[in-house]
Amino acid sequence: MKISDIYSKKKRSLSFEIFPPKKDSELKNIDATLEVLCQLKPDFISVTFGAGGSSNCNRTIELAKKIKYEYQVEPVVHLTCLSYDKAEIDEFSKVLAAEGIQNVLALRGDKNPNIQEKEDFKHASDLMEYLSGKGNFCMAGACYPECHPESENRVSEIRHLKKKVDAGAQVLLSQLFFDNDYFFRFVEDCRIGGINVPIIPGIMPVINAAQIKRMVTMCGASFPMRFQKIIHKFEDNKEALFDAGMSYALSQIIDLLVNDIDGIHLYTMNNPAVAGKICEGIRNII
Repeated sequence: MKISDIYSKKKRSLSFEIFPPKKDSELKNIDATLEVLCQLKPDFISVTFGAGGSSNCNRTIELAKKIKYEYQVEPVVHLTCLSYDKAEIDEFSKVLAAEGIQNVLALRGDKNPNIQEKEDFKHASDLMEYLSGKGNFCMAGACYPECHPESENRVSEIRHLKKKVDAGAQVLLSQLFFDNDYFFRFVEDCRIGGINVPIIPGIMPVINAAQIKRMVTMCGASFPMRFQKIIHKFEDNKEALFDAGMSYALSQIIDLLVNDIDGIHLYTMNNPAVAGKICEGIRNII
């Protein structure tokens, strides 16, 4: 099933993101995580994709197949393009089509000085436009409530996002954020800018201090004072920080749900306890 069909039939969705193990030999160890996640009945699970080699794609596709055929949950395969050429993307798309995988999160990919960039695709919108002629895919795009780190300003951000939608993105999944006001303003700006596809907030429950510091540095998300106080208060108490971090994420999610957003996309970090705790907290709400 295409995820665009999910959003046409449901008021709101629940979805998860996971990443494939770094080694093929570890794929079997993901089953314990998938058992828990799939029992929570998500509408789909997205699977991340690393740049720089076919083995990354292979592990992503193997995990997507497992999700679809063993657990009967719809997968969304991340696909980056900055370090791939058209021939390689053709091969990936043929494999996806052959395996019955219909949903792709089309991404540019992060710049990496250790991985050679190629010339065929400079932006995610280039990949979307190319894939639209390669198969019957439903394409999702990434969006950034606080602007992509490389954006000039918010106006430029919305213009680039509109290009993604015009190129074929039918759903937008957001980067993580810790202040809902940024997301609400972002959605309003998108609607004003003519972007009318579902915009799904991405939420990452933070359960250790090193994780939050790394995430804030990587993606440029704002670090609200209320959250800073939580981290400072409990960073040396693992159990307390877990509870406080989960409570903060739940408060974000409940606020989003009561404001009638289109769904919740949970960055699980392959931790089924996190997903289970969140789902238990919103089971009568979503």
